[in-house]
Amino acid sequence: MADIFSVIADPTRRHVLSLLLQRYVGADHDDEGAEPLGEIGVSELVSQLDLSQPTVSKHLKVLRDAGLVSVREVGQHRFYALEASPLEEVEDWLIPFLSADFDEVQEEDGLDVEGDLAELADRAKSQASIVGERVGHSVASATGRARSILEEVTRRFPNISRSSD
Repeated sequence: MADIFSVIADPTRRHVLSLLLQRYVGADHDDEGAEPLGEIGVSELVSQLDLSQPTVSKHLKVLRDAGLVSVREVGQHRFYALEASPLEEVEDWLIPFLSADFDEVQEEDGLDVEGDLAELADRAKSQASIVGERVGHSVASATGRARSILEEVTRRFPNISRSSD
C-alpha cells in the first residue's frame, strides 16, 4: 500500500478527493434506494477535471490502491465514492500540530510576539505624538511669522486693506 502522504501530495488526486467530498456532502442522506452516497462516474470526473480519461483513471487507480476511494461497476461504467477512513492517519499526524500551543512555546523560548507587537504599537504612538507636536510647533511658528510679515507690510503700506481678518 502506498504511503497516504505521497498519494495526497498530488494536486490532481486532492482535486478528485475534493470533488468526491462535495458530492458526498451534497448527497441526500435520507433518500432510500438512491445511488450510494457521493458517487461520481468517471466520465463526469473527466469533464470536471478537464483531463483525459486515461489520466483520470490512472489517478483513480492510485486512490483506489490507497483505499481512499471505492468503485462500483455497472456494466462498463465505473462509479467512485470517497472512503475517508484512510485519512485518519493524516488526521492523527496533524492533530499534535493543530493542538500545540505555539504561543506558549514562543514565550518559553523568549519570543513574545504579542508583547513585541504591543511594544511596537506603543513606540509608534509615542513617535506619532512627537511628530504631531513638531508639526504643531512648525505650523504655529509659520503662522506667527506670517502675522509678523503681514503686520510689517501693513505698517509700511497703510493704504493696503486687510480683507482676511
